[in-house]
Amino acid sequence: MVSGRNEKIAGKLRLGMVGGGKDAFIGGVHRIAARIDGEFELVAGALSSTPERALESGRALGLDEKRIYGSFQEMASREARRKDGIDAVAIVTPNHMHYPAAREFLKRGIHVICDKPLTSTMADAKKLQKLAHDSDALFILTHNYTGYPMIRQAREMIARGDLGTIRVIQAEYAQDWLTEAVEETGSKQASWRTDPAQSGAGGALGDIGTHAYNLLSFVTGLELSELSADLQSFVKGRRLDDNAHVMMRFSSGARGMLWASQVSPGNENGLRLRIYGDKGGLEWGQEDPNYLWFTPFGEPKRLITRNGAGAGAAAGRVSRVPPGHPEGYLEGFATIYAEAARAIRAKQDKKSVDKDVIFPTVDDGVAGIAFVEACVKSAKKNGAWVKP
Repeated sequence: MVSGRNEKIAGKLRLGMVGGGKDAFIGGVHRIAARIDGEFELVAGALSSTPERALESGRALGLDEKRIYGSFQEMASREARRKDGIDAVAIVTPNHMHYPAAREFLKRGIHVICDKPLTSTMADAKKLQKLAHDSDALFILTHNYTGYPMIRQAREMIARGDLGTIRVIQAEYAQDWLTEAVEETGSKQASWRTDPAQSGAGGALGDIGTHAYNLLSFVTGLELSELSADLQSFVKGRRLDDNAHVMMRFSSGARGMLWASQVSPGNENGLRLRIYGDKGGLEWGQEDPNYLWFTPFGEPKRLITRNGAGAGAAAGRVSRVPPGHPEGYLEGFATIYAEAARAIRAKQDKKSVDKDVIFPTVDDGVAGIAFVEACVKSAKKNGAWVKP
């Protein structure tokens, strides 16, 4: 059994935020995640697209009014000149603003923690990838589900060969919140996610399909070689897909299927992953994230619990409390911030980042956008097999 972490924190990192103002869901999640391990303190923000709303949002969060900015350009410029300027910025805007916002901070050497997907287009993704590689600052993409302890456990078990050669992968992320035309009711969250100009080429595919794809890639380490996709927009008038079925072939010879849907009543955040090799299988669901089922071939099915018997070091280093006390979505999200903090502190101390520190990078983001664009291309060709 692994007992969990006990870490010393030498001063908090100063965090800024772009987007995430009043009534924004994901901005609040990022702020909670940044606080959980005590690594970050929010000190500045350009929290909305209008100066008035940005000021209102900043005041509500208790920010110093001198550090509430009307635009991310102003924030990047002024924070870079301050002796106590921000160490990192969290970008939580709609997808089409990720690249221009990240650019302003990366070119000034400020670390970036960005919501997914990486961008709304491959052109922006490639520009951001080059910028991030050329910068001395870190770029962290919040594919937050990679922060769950039992996902780290699954990745460790597959790397160790517990499943043997991977043959079959089933990934799904099903929701029901867009079963009706919510975007026509004034919902800000639904409006931009169904707008190609703000969201990109993928609807459900970009919003949650990229999570499922990133997760299966993270856990298995397999390389996607080609895919065949069938995309639908079931809700009349919707401009982007709300349901996607994708078949996948991997360079290793493994086969996979991915289902992403936002029109499946009864599903809230049904992210599930099943992986089978020639020696055994694994099953995990994010709505019950403290449990991982292990099915060695020819033996009884085994339940591995977070920090319980059979759990390993990879899960233990990102767990916070003993087994039986549940950790969930916010703690998993916080793990990405904690890993980011470790990497940022190492950079500040001019040391190498510990090999155990893992977070999604700009390259993972480019792979996600390539996945979306390949799916759209395949669907337009009636499900033809295409390379990502």
